[in-house]
Amino acid sequence: MSAAVPTDDPLVRERAHLASSRAALRAMREEVEALDIKDVTANWVNSIVLERQIEDRIKALADLSHTPLFFGRLDYLPPTQHGQRFYIGRRHVHDAHGDPMVVDWRAPVSQPYYQASKKDPRDVGLRRRFGYTGGELTAYEDEHLSDPAELERTSRLLQAEIERPRVGPMRDIVATIQPEQDEIVRSDLSGTLCVQGGPGTGKTAVGLHRVAYLLYAHRERLARTGTLVIGPNRSFLQYIEQVLPALGELEVKQATVDDLVAHVEVRGTDEAPTAVVKGDARMAEVLRRALRSHVTMPTEPLMVVRGSRRWRVPAYELEEIVRELAERDIRYGAAREALPQRVAHAVLVRMEQAGEAPDDRVQNAVARNAAVKAMVKECWPAVDPAKLVLRLLGDAEFLAEHAEGVLSEEEQKLLLWTKPARSVKTAKWSAADAVLIDEATDLVERTHSLGHVVLDEAQDLSPMQYRAVGRRCTTGSATVLGDLAQGTTPWATASWEQALAHLGKPGSRVEELTAGFRVPTDVIAYASRLLPHMAPGLAPVESVRENPGDFEVREVAAPSDAAVVAACVDALAHEGSIGLIAADARIAPLAEALGAAGLAYLSPGEETTAASRLTLVPASLAKGLEYDYVVLDEPAAVVSGEPDERTGLRRLYVALTRAVSGLTIVHAAPLPPQLTPPA
Repeated sequence: MSAAVPTDDPLVRERAHLASSRAALRAMREEVEALDIKDVTANWVNSIVLERQIEDRIKALADLSHTPLFFGRLDYLPPTQHGQRFYIGRRHVHDAHGDPMVVDWRAPVSQPYYQASKKDPRDVGLRRRFGYTGGELTAYEDEHLSDPAELERTSRLLQAEIERPRVGPMRDIVATIQPEQDEIVRSDLSGTLCVQGGPGTGKTAVGLHRVAYLLYAHRERLARTGTLVIGPNRSFLQYIEQVLPALGELEVKQATVDDLVAHVEVRGTDEAPTAVVKGDARMAEVLRRALRSHVTMPTEPLMVVRGSRRWRVPAYELEEIVRELAERDIRYGAAREALPQRVAHAVLVRMEQAGEAPDDRVQNAVARNAAVKAMVKECWPAVDPAKLVLRLLGDAEFLAEHAEGVLSEEEQKLLLWTKPARSVKTAKWSAADAVLIDEATDLVERTHSLGHVVLDEAQDLSPMQYRAVGRRCTTGSATVLGDLAQGTTPWATASWEQALAHLGKPGSRVEELTAGFRVPTDVIAYASRLLPHMAPGLAPVESVRENPGDFEVREVAAPSDAAVVAACVDALAHEGSIGLIAADARIAPLAEALGAAGLAYLSPGEETTAASRLTLVPASLAKGLEYDYVVLDEPAAVVSGEPDERTGLRRLYVALTRAVSGLTIVHAAPLPPQLTPPA
C-alpha cells in the first residue's frame, strides 16, 4: 500500500490554492459571459462599444493552461498588511466574495516580490517562488528575508526559469524580473526613459513589461491617448507579439518605423552614403525652406464684392497678414487655413467702420469669397509633401537653392536622382525618402501624438527616423531601448544624448543594464572581445548565469556546407530552438544544403514548434531574436557583408549573442582578428 500524502504538505496546499484560483477565474469569466446588455444600452452605438469591451474582458480572463496563474507568494510580517499573504501572478483573480486570490504583479503590494532582499526585507517575512512543469505546480523555494540566520543565496528556480528552453514566440519575464529591471518597469509615465542594455540583459522584455505596467497604473489616460511599440522589422514584431497578451494587455499596437511613414510605396534602395545624407537631421531644414518658398507676398490690392458694396484691402496690409503668419511657428497647412479668415477680418473691420454690424457668418462668407480664395491660392498655395520631396530629389536648382549653407555640393549630388521621376506614383522611393515625406507631411499638418511610445533597437535609427518617432509622442512620453554596440547601420547613433535630442526628448534619463540573464558566460565573454574595436568605452555585459553554456569553434579545412549541416544536427539533439545564422549572401546555398539533408527549417518570425525547431536566419535579421542553440556560419563573411568594418563587427556581435544555451561557430576562412584574445 502506498503512503498517503500528508495534508500538511505545503506543495499539496499550494496546488489546492492553484486549483481554487483557476476555478475563481473561470467564475469571473462566466460572470462576464452571462452579462445581458439589452436593457443597459441606450442606442446601437453604445451597444456595439459595450459588446466589444465585454469581448476584450472575456479574452483577458482566459486561463492559459500552460501559463501559471501565480508564480510567487509574499507573507508580510504583522502588523504590516495585517500579516497578510499575497499570491503574485500575471493578473488579478478574486473569489465570490471579492477577496483576492491572486494579485496582479503590477499592484503596489507586489513590488517587494521583486525589490525585497536580506538587506532590505520591506516587511516581508517569507518570499516563496514556484516551479512549474507544463502548467503544473511541481516545486517551491522559500526565502525568509527577515531571518538574520538564513544566508542569502541564488534562487535555483529563478535560474531554471531563465534557462528554460525556448520554443515558440518570446515569453514574458514577469516571474524573473530583477530589482534593477523592476525600477525601470515602474518608472513614471511623465518622463522619457532610455535603457542601454547589452545582449541578454532583458531590455526588450523590460520595455514590454513597462507598457503593461503603465497601462495598469494609467489605464484611463492611455486608453484616450494610445500606446505603440515600434520594432526594427516585421520578424521581430512577430517574435514579441505574444508577450503583452500573456499579461492581459490586448490593445497595444505594434509597428515598424517603415509602417509609420508609409505615405508612398517603397520600391527602391539607396547606397549607404546617400542614405546617410537623407537621414541627416539637416534635411529637416532643407525641407522647411523648400516648403516655405511657396509663400509669396501679395503685390496687388484685394477687392471683395458683397451685394452693391465693394471692399478694398490694400497690398501692404495683405503683405502684413501673410508675413505675420509666415513668421509664426505654426504648420504650413494651419497657416493656409488661417489666412482667408485673417483677410476676411480685415474686410469686416472696414464694414464696421462704414456702420455695418457683420457677424461670424459674414466673416465666414467673406473667407469663402472667390477673390479671397484666389488670393490665398496665389500667395499660400497648397503643397503636396510627396511632390515637394520629388522636386527636391529631381531638380538640382531647386535643391541647391534650399540646401545652400546646409548641405555641401557633394552631399547635394548624392541626393539627386540620376533619372528624375515623372510623378509620385512612378518614383522608386526608398525607405529614407519615405521618412523625408513624413517630415514634409508634418510641416504641412501636425502628426497625431500618442500617450506613450516604446522604441526598441533604437540605436539603428537615423536622426530623421528619430524625428519621425518623436512626432508620435510630442505630447506623450517614450521608452527608448537599445545597445550602442549593436548599431548595424551606417547611420547608427553615436550616443543616446544625440538620439534623445533628435527624438525631441533632450535631457531624458538614461539607465544602463549590464547584468546578462540570457547569454551564457563563455559566449558573452567571447563576443565581448569585439567591444574595444567597435564600441570603446561601453561596459561589457556580465553574465549572471551559473551555467557557462556550450561553446565550440569548429575550423574546417575548406568551405563546407556539410559541416554546417552537421553542426545543426548536433544542435537539434538538444532541447529547445535552434538558429542557424549566416551572412545574407550565404542563406541561399545553406537553404539548399539543409533541404538536401532533409532538415526542415523556418524563416525568422515563423513560430517554432516541437516538430520544427530550426530557423535559418540572415545576419541582417538576427537582431532581437534568441535561440537556445545557435550555429554561426563563417564570421568573416558576416563582417565582409557590411559596407564598413565597424558595422560588420557590430553585425557579428549581434550574431554571436543570440544563444541562450550554446553556440557553435563553423568556419573555413580565418576568423576576424578582433576575435583573437588579448595578450
